[in-house]
Amino acid sequence: MNMHDTIVKALREATINVFSTMLGVEIDCGPGCVETSSPETNDGIVSFIGVAGPWTGTGSLTCSPLMACRISSQMLMSEFESVNEDVLDAVAEVTNMIIGNVKTDLEPHLGALGLSIPTVVYGRNFKTRNAGNIEWIVVRATWQEEVMSVKMRLAPGDRASHAAYHLAGTACALEV
Repeated sequence: MNMHDTIVKALREATINVFSTMLGVEIDCGPGCVETSSPETNDGIVSFIGVAGPWTGTGSLTCSPLMACRISSQMLMSEFESVNEDVLDAVAEVTNMIIGNVKTDLEPHLGALGLSIPTVVYGRNFKTRNAGNIEWIVVRATWQEEVMSVKMRLAPGDRASHAAYHLAGTACALEV
């Protein structure tokens, strides 16, 4: 199995499991795809979590305000009709759980990984952009006719590149 397929599988399973376990709902996940790093216009909520270790990158969840309110209502067992701090915190926590599960699934393949705390952005007509040209691996999920995207982009960090350098049998000045 290649890394793309491994990440798609981890994203799908983590999303389905978190929604089932923590929210008590079934969610339909698509097959996964790749998106370029070009900015996309958003009207809603984007939650980001940094990934660090031998591989580095970002995990993300993007959804509409309506989907965010539904997630919060289900998770906190209280009705939310508009986005507030509780809604943003709930989306951040769901993102943390999903990306945390993905991290755990990927560690046997990539080595120990760490996660940052989530950053949540809410607004209208805004764009997100990451430096570099790494593509996003995206899984779209549908719940009650609302669509959200769970994304991840990873690249080998310096340590992974350094290890690959050694696998080629090249001498290293750091070991002298």
